Amino acid sequence: MRQRDVVFVIYEGFQALDLVGPYEVFQHAGRRTGGYAAHVLAPRAGPVASRSGLPVHAAHGIGDLDPSRVDTLVVAGGRGVDQATQDTALVGWIAEAAGTARRVTSVCSGAFLLAAAGLLDGRRVTTHWSRARQLAEEYPAVRVDADPIFVRDGRVWTSAGVTAGMDLALALVEDDLGRDIAHEVARQLVLFLRRPGSQSQFSVALRTRPPSSDPIRAAVAAIHARPGARHGIADLARHAGLSPRHLQRRFTAELGTPPAAYVEQVHVEAAQRALSESDDPLETIARRCGFGTVETMRRTFHRHLGVAPSDYRDRFRSTTTHRPE
Repeated sequence: MRQRDVVFVIYEGFQALDLVGPYEVFQHAGRRTGGYAAHVLAPRAGPVASRSGLPVHAAHGIGDLDPSRVDTLVVAGGRGVDQATQDTALVGWIAEAAGTARRVTSVCSGAFLLAAAGLLDGRRVTTHWSRARQLAEEYPAVRVDADPIFVRDGRVWTSAGVTAGMDLALALVEDDLGRDIAHEVARQLVLFLRRPGSQSQFSVALRTRPPSSDPIRAAVAAIHARPGARHGIADLARHAGLSPRHLQRRFTAELGTPPAAYVEQVHVEAAQRALSESDDPLETIARRCGFGTVETMRRTFHRHLGVAPSDYRDRFRSTTTHRPE
């Protein structure tokens, strides 16, 4: 594989993890294959203060790095992005680099800089959930989806906030070098789960209130330990050491949702991952993820996501067929 220049754009007030996480992914993949050279660029070369105050040295300013050499452009997000969008020289450099780059990407609110450069009009994109409404209001030609971890629309990739940038970078490495290399990088970085882009920014565990007692924590832990199991009320009551009626009442009171509804949401998340990351038949996925039949899975998907499982797979299938050059 020929070496490809990955250029990270930062500015005063950027989010440090938006840079460091993806940078480490490409550096690990580059050491493994020799396929990447990573560069950090800012409006001016030199130290750049992140939002947390951590200074990062930008080896390049926009005046000394040829935009045409960029293979993959990665624009970091952060609180400073609103001011950065007013820097016409920086926005112009991004637009020029995007004109010839093979891929254009953003992490978190870095999408605002891509939008300011006119690169997101008519495209489906994502950003950090807390900035999604602002992005949609300021750039009405952009189709903002606040739910996914990352979104690919042609050669433009956008991701949610902070750690989601690592998921995006791993997907880019997989697109270039295949799943095995991406998985190896994930293992080296001790990432517990390489999340597909279709996964929601908020898992079931984050969308609901955390359990406040040990019995309910035990029931929730049992559900997530085997996300495809049926987890009937009697089974959960046994894990919690409570009667089924007591478990039902306590679970609903502590999490704000009944046990059966919580289990169903976990089943949907498990099926989303399976559909986007495997070619297993729908019958196999329905059985393995706790639905029993394809028809039950189809009805549940329509109720939760508004699409059929087959349509979901077509939309979010992982990119695993590309071979390295």
